[in-house]
Amino acid sequence: YTILSKVHSDRNVYPSAGVLFVHVLEREYFKGEFPPYPKPGEISNDPITFNTNLMGYPDRPGWLRYIQRTPYSDGVLYGSPTVENVGKPTIIEITAYNRRTFETARHNLIINIMSAEDFPLPYQAEFFIRNMNVEEMLASEVLGDFLGAVKNVWQPERLNAINITSALDRGGRVPLPINDMKEGVYVMVGADVPFSSCLREVENPQNQLRCSQEMEPVITCDKKFRTQFHIDWCKISLVDNTKQVSTFQEVIRGEGILPDGGEYKPPSDTLKSRDYYSDFLITLAVPSAIALVLFLILAYIMCCRREGVEKRNMQTPDIQLVHHSAIQKSTKELRDMSKNREIAWPLSTLPVFHPVTGEVVPPLHTDSYDNTSMPLMQTQQ
Repeated sequence: YTILSKVHSDRNVYPSAGVLFVHVLEREYFKGEFPPYPKPGEISNDPITFNTNLMGYPDRPGWLRYIQRTPYSDGVLYGSPTVENVGKPTIIEITAYNRRTFETARHNLIINIMSAEDFPLPYQAEFFIRNMNVEEMLASEVLGDFLGAVKNVWQPERLNAINITSALDRGGRVPLPINDMKEGVYVMVGADVPFSSCLREVENPQNQLRCSQEMEPVITCDKKFRTQFHIDWCKISLVDNTKQVSTFQEVIRGEGILPDGGEYKPPSDTLKSRDYYSDFLITLAVPSAIALVLFLILAYIMCCRREGVEKRNMQTPDIQLVHHSAIQKSTKELRDMSKNREIAWPLSTLPVFHPVTGEVVPPLHTDSYDNTSMPLMQTQQ
């Protein structure tokens, strides 16, 4: 667990491979570098955020994570170094941004990963703590309390925190901001002795059945964690690396496996040119000729094979033609008669009695009056 030094120079840290590495970026260290400089006794609380990246690259190494909840909290770099990076210095550029003055300050963190003699620890257990966030679990006192509780129920000679992962990085959902709900955190620890009987209790059939029914399993040592940490025992993972069997199997030649053909021999550079004229004829000319023939056949059927009105009349019986002609003449005669008809207005649309004297009122027009252009209802006088 390291804290950034207040010296204006690069900071060297020496974490061990396979052991949790935590580095805190303190806001107090950068406050004095942003103008206006605070006077003695004056409290400055400017919002400060950090950007961390591997030198020459836009992001951090895959094993290194960074978290900062708000611009008014410290940033934390954490992760578990890998064996592949042992002996290779990793330079992390740390850029601090003052969100009030837009000033920046940059420092380098040189991570020298060392090899651990007791790594990897053969027995590893991963716990899911529901009432913690990742930055709360990274605090040295909280992590120390958790390791002390694990050591109390496991009784190992060597116990190390291997990695810490937020539940959000495992596909978890962001909790609702009610009742101080936490997102949860996964903590992996390693030891040099087999798992205790308490940790093995989660594997018995009764507890497995309760977990499948979304019920809390019965763990005797849960009370040693419950005072501070709420462990989800259904999500605990126990890995025994001493029993890991190699998955490599010797390949037995038989059906389905091609014989060894020797080294690959690429084709020579002196290749003969190929004539694509025949391919062009087959691909374009032949389909075009078939389409043209089909078009001509369709045009002949549609344009040259029309029967016409005269042929239709010749094939129609005379009596049917007479009836059709008579219907057309009658329809035309009725249309001509409807244009010249004169009909008196219905009595229901005319006033019958004078509203004052009660006398019979004659129609407003004579029988010879052209009423074809008059409205259906007459305005009463």
